Amino acid sequence: MMDLLITNAALPDGRTGMSIAVQNGKITEVTEGLIASAQSAETVDAGGYLLSPPFVDPHFHMDATLSYGLPRVNESGTLLEGIAVWGELKPTLKLDAIIGRALTYCDWAVAKGLLAIRSHVDTSDPSLLAVDALLEVKKQVAPYIDLQLVAFPQDGVLRSKGGVENLKRALDMGVDVVGGIPHFERTMAEGAASVKLLCEIAAERGLPVDMHCDESDDPLSRHIETLAFETQRLGLHGRVNGSHCTSMHSMDNYYVSKLIPLIAESGVSVIANPLINITLQGRHDTYPKRRGMTRVPELMAAGVNVAFGHDCVMDPWYGMGSGDMLEVAHMGLHVAQMTSQQGIRDCFDAVTVNAAKVMLLEGYGIAPGCDASFVLLQAGDAVEAIRLRANRLKVWRKGMLLAETAEVLAKLRMRGRPEGLTFQLPAAD
Repeated sequence: MMDLLITNAALPDGRTGMSIAVQNGKITEVTEGLIASAQSAETVDAGGYLLSPPFVDPHFHMDATLSYGLPRVNESGTLLEGIAVWGELKPTLKLDAIIGRALTYCDWAVAKGLLAIRSHVDTSDPSLLAVDALLEVKKQVAPYIDLQLVAFPQDGVLRSKGGVENLKRALDMGVDVVGGIPHFERTMAEGAASVKLLCEIAAERGLPVDMHCDESDDPLSRHIETLAFETQRLGLHGRVNGSHCTSMHSMDNYYVSKLIPLIAESGVSVIANPLINITLQGRHDTYPKRRGMTRVPELMAAGVNVAFGHDCVMDPWYGMGSGDMLEVAHMGLHVAQMTSQQGIRDCFDAVTVNAAKVMLLEGYGIAPGCDASFVLLQAGDAVEAIRLRANRLKVWRKGMLLAETAEVLAKLRMRGRPEGLTFQLPAAD
């Protein structure tokens, strides 16, 4: 007996008129033309709109989210001033305030169909206050969001006193992933040493690695190379991610022709953060200004799993955002010039299936046996969803409806013109 039947849905792979049957929180059938039996609990007509697996944000900083303006605004908009502002804020942070802001953001996320988030949490403060806060948040949101936490030594694991010990304590407390920031260590050599050390910690504990790598305009910042090497040396294939990798934008093509195959061979995934990379990078340039985002289409063409993250929402580094991963994909396709139909679909994958691979999510997708977690978008396909930053009509988690928004319809008062419009292309004649 079905608990839920969704009919007349379009899917991201291009299929239309599809029916999705759900029982006990799992998808049991995906086919055309299913009809609900009398015992079915609920039937939803998708109206030809796109039914997608939920959005996934593989790179975020939830301990800082919604703290914009505390204790002051990052007026220069630079990465380094953002780090300085965060350093000023940390001594004043309160456990309940971090939890409250994070829970509010999670509410935003659910409303936007974002049901899986990997958040870095700062371990540089020996009190590990932020770790305590986000572990509590993880527990509270577990019924509706998959929240993974990364032990992130924001001040440098070797550069800050007690950095290694603090990170290990965070892992002992239940943080899921080993993080790092090698380009913020004192020297390139210390950065490389931190990559080696952190990968060894992950290998010893059987944990994934997700490292801020080369978030710099410096073409000589090349820690992604070390990360790929250590991944191979330690047999961590498929469990390691390099985030940002913006220095690759400035590297010479000959070196990159060696680097990208090395990344692909090692099975390291890469996360670009289009909204933040395009904002923070290139700040020392006059004109021409570098875009600052890593080489997304080239990495994808080489078989590297590339995902997009939101990174920040209203915090010391970025004063905008709402948890909308379609906004991230929209910026990503513009910055990477991925405007072909396939390129746009690849950008949709970057905030769904590719991001789910980074997080090693189980039961993700729209196929029999997968979790019945999906979002109904007011768009006909993935391309239109990004173009419109489509309204989320309904959001389900394991068959349970979590959020819904009325269909957006603009009403016109012009003689001889339609009374309403949705900004979708008219049907072909």
